[in-house]
Amino acid sequence: MPNFKRYDYNQNAMVVINFEEQLQPETFEFTLHHLIDDHIDLSVFHKKYQNDSGGRTAYDPAILLKIILFAYSKGITSSREIQWQCENNILFKALSCDTVPHFTSIAGFVSSYPDAIESVFEQVLLVCDQQGLLGNELFAIDGCKMPSNASKEHSGTFKELEQK
Repeated sequence: MPNFKRYDYNQNAMVVINFEEQLQPETFEFTLHHLIDDHIDLSVFHKKYQNDSGGRTAYDPAILLKIILFAYSKGITSSREIQWQCENNILFKALSCDTVPHFTSIAGFVSSYPDAIESVFEQVLLVCDQQGLLGNELFAIDGCKMPSNASKEHSGTFKELEQK
């Protein structure tokens, strides 16, 4: 009988993680992180905050934008799911510096700045497309489902449609 090293997926581990090292160059998340930090003007998001002389600290709009836009790029539009991702997904942890905004904070931010968020997302996508980082994957702005008139007989690959 073979003698294998024991392993247990149900174990906890203390792991030291450098969050910036998790964002690999030439990936969407790396580009998103650097564009938001270094190239996109976020002043439109700062006007609403009036807590410089007191009150509760707020999440930096840059952090919220990173996790929201990364979630949107993966087709995740639920604020509860974004919160869960921040708790469990290493890329979301890296983008948020291990903060976990409550889903109500995420939803409130999105509903307060829909046009500004869309503008930032467009800027990020244009740069990523120029750099060839999109890969023609799904990008979703909202969870809106639209009716379609395509039937099974009128769908398929181009080759199958040519044969029909």
